[in-house]
Amino acid sequence: MAAGDGKCRGQHEVKCGGGGGGGGARLQRSLLALPTLLLLLFLNSFLLMLLPRVDAHDPQPEDWLLVSDESGMDGELDSYSTKEPKCDRKIVSSENGVTKGEIEAPELVNPEKHGRHCTFTFVAGPGERVRIQFHRFSLRGTPPECSHEYLDMYTEIKDPKNVDLLNTPFGGRYCGPIGPRLRISLYSTIIISFYTDLVNTTSDLFLASYEFINGSKYIVGDPVPDTLCEFVIHSDFKKNGQFMTPTYPGIYPKNISCYYKFIGRKGQRIRLEFRDFDLFYGGSHCPFDQAKMFDGPDHISSPLIGTYCGQQRNLVIFSTGSTLLLTFTTIDRTADSQNRGFMGIFNFSESYVKLDFISKQDSEHIRGTECDQRILSKKESNGTVYSPNYPFPYLPNVVCRYFIYGLQDAQNLERVKLQFFDRFDIPAEHKDGKNCSDGYLRIYLKGQETENAYDQPDDEFCGKTLPKTVVSSGPRLVMVFSSGKYQGGRFKAVYKFETEYMIPGTASPDGQCVFTYYSSSRKTGAFNSPRHPSNYPSNTTCEYTFQSNPEEQVRLIFDQFTVHSEKDNVTYGNHCQEDWVEIYNVYKPQGAKMERERLNGRYCGFSAPGPTESERDAVGLRVVLRTDEENVKSGFLAEYKFIKKQKTLFKDCGCNISNAEYGIIHSPHWPQKYDGPDRSGGAFSCNWFIHVRPYHKILLWFQFFSVEGNPAERGCPAAVVRVWPDLDKVPIELCGEKLTNEAAVFISKSSLMRVSFLTADRAVGSKGFEGIWTEIQDSPKCEQFLCSENNFCISKNLRCNGVPNCGVGDNSDEKNCVKDTEVNVLMLVGVGLGISSVLLIVMCIWCHRKRVRRREDGALPHHVHVCERGARFASVDSVGHSG
Repeated sequence: MAAGDGKCRGQHEVKCGGGGGGGGARLQRSLLALPTLLLLLFLNSFLLMLLPRVDAHDPQPEDWLLVSDESGMDGELDSYSTKEPKCDRKIVSSENGVTKGEIEAPELVNPEKHGRHCTFTFVAGPGERVRIQFHRFSLRGTPPECSHEYLDMYTEIKDPKNVDLLNTPFGGRYCGPIGPRLRISLYSTIIISFYTDLVNTTSDLFLASYEFINGSKYIVGDPVPDTLCEFVIHSDFKKNGQFMTPTYPGIYPKNISCYYKFIGRKGQRIRLEFRDFDLFYGGSHCPFDQAKMFDGPDHISSPLIGTYCGQQRNLVIFSTGSTLLLTFTTIDRTADSQNRGFMGIFNFSESYVKLDFISKQDSEHIRGTECDQRILSKKESNGTVYSPNYPFPYLPNVVCRYFIYGLQDAQNLERVKLQFFDRFDIPAEHKDGKNCSDGYLRIYLKGQETENAYDQPDDEFCGKTLPKTVVSSGPRLVMVFSSGKYQGGRFKAVYKFETEYMIPGTASPDGQCVFTYYSSSRKTGAFNSPRHPSNYPSNTTCEYTFQSNPEEQVRLIFDQFTVHSEKDNVTYGNHCQEDWVEIYNVYKPQGAKMERERLNGRYCGFSAPGPTESERDAVGLRVVLRTDEENVKSGFLAEYKFIKKQKTLFKDCGCNISNAEYGIIHSPHWPQKYDGPDRSGGAFSCNWFIHVRPYHKILLWFQFFSVEGNPAERGCPAAVVRVWPDLDKVPIELCGEKLTNEAAVFISKSSLMRVSFLTADRAVGSKGFEGIWTEIQDSPKCEQFLCSENNFCISKNLRCNGVPNCGVGDNSDEKNCVKDTEVNVLMLVGVGLGISSVLLIVMCIWCHRKRVRRREDGALPHHVHVCERGARFASVDSVGHSG
């Protein structure tokens, strides 16, 4: 082969002559093959004329060697017995040689499909590294098996003179359209091994560039002897510089451990700014490849600042003191590594913010930051925050963040109140329509820091005017102070953690869960249990007081209701032993100093209170929520509305009933369904007061009942019937489609009973109800009528009145009754007219006879006139009769 022809071509040896007796035969056979040899030589010469000539002294990307190259491969034998020529290449950096170039895939003809290996070896000089970048890659193997054609990478070869690829860390196998990423050698050598067993191989399979680069940038400080990448950086020798992973920006190796120890002088702090950070991400705890930073000289006694992996942006770390340790660890995993590692700059300085302004008693410096601090509540605690360098003026170009966090758990929820005092001095600069275009103090009240939404502050302050007092919307308040390019003055503020119940209304000044709603402030609104719709805290008591004007009443409607209870709330109070809601009417007689309360009902479980309206003589309503120490629920959401007091108690329906032995009460529009609230009238409010004679009681039972709601599942939030058998106790609330026989019967404790019916604005209407009340005798001896089944003593007058006054299932007062003949009014009128006609006819006949008799006797004319008149009436009647 001519030196420098740059192509892989086959060589054939032909031997002539020989010795021994067989020489003639051999010569004869050779002469017979001579024409074939001459034809082959002619074709070879013709092909050489067609190929471009290459200068042997001009290195080219396609400068392939058959046995060895100019760098001295020492004529290694091919691994295969195919007698095929080699396609290996070795490029060694030299002082005056080429420092970069390109390589491409070899052109091979392999008709017998033998396995062919081509090895590319790159050896850098002392203090150098090898950089390989692929620009074109399209191997015909199929990942992940990569059979028939692939390329292997080896970037961690320690000794290029003693290469053992079997024991060298494997850098990955590649095929298909995706080639290797940028690679930097860990030492001075990279080997690329190309394999194919396909028939033809062309140069367009891959193209890569190589370069021998200066490796001094990977020596960050003083190397620790006998280590791969452990360095100590002293500020006395280097106050600032660059640091990076061992092969950045190439893919970093597996199973390595590096550390960078920064040691400064007393009073100095260290700042690390990562310009690029790309590690394998295995989860939030970084269980695989990771970078750790310790606020001190070692990883044993020094506090951990943080563990980092994945991709990090704007990562800047400050030491608290004068030492800092950065460690970098990767694991030995099977999967190929595709991450770059990290690169950053470091700086030692005495000008970073001193941390003396952070109160060690109430605040905590956030490790890794220049001057950020964290203030955590100690339950309704308070303290003071200061500007950096306080009481002296702060320095320019400083950014400090204050994270002030109240309690937030199953039991506690706080908010933060911040009030500035003494002095506030941040120079204001007006630019682009902004007052605080340079230095500023920004306040975040809604937890924007959790989403890095620092561009959305709730308030921004600068100048010399004391800012207003601010209160957080939840348990978090964040301050971000940027001093800008000007040196300013100082500021300080006092913070206070207050219990946050997330309840609208006027809160108690002492921080208790007590809220007041004044009619003079707002006529309608909402209120809720603490933190609704989240669970309310345990072991808590909250009060909600609604104070109306003298000419008003207050109405409450519960929209959502879930209060912990071990048993179903069946009788409204008896089973509410864990958590409950109570509603009171509040009274304050004229001239009295103290209020008094009257319980209207206790509620728990899923049974929401029915619509509730304050009494006419009450000054308002009070709702009380009490919770025990275990098991919490979401609580309630309700509405309040102050309404004008009506002139009469019986607005929509109802009445004051007395001096009767029985009666019937029913819902509005009965027997039609009661409707939802119309546009003008609003919801219904009905009251019946039933009075009977002394020594008597009232029996009430509902003959028909259908009121929207379900006591067991959701209570009676839209409409409710309340019955007071005892006016000194809480009423019984009723709703639903049907009542059981037991639930439908009520007996008053005294001679007075009250019934009310209320609907909410959201009521849709239903059939309603019809109830029968009866006066019953309250004595062991019955002198009237004794009901045979229920044993009630009722008036005799009620027997056989067509109304079942004895109650549910007892119809004894309507048995054995003699039915009166039904009388028709028209029939009575007809009978009356008939009798009148008969009488008139009789009179006419009598008058006629008397007239005849008088004529015969010669009566006077006067009598004749009367009779005439009578005769005329009679004749008319007789005509009418005859007709």
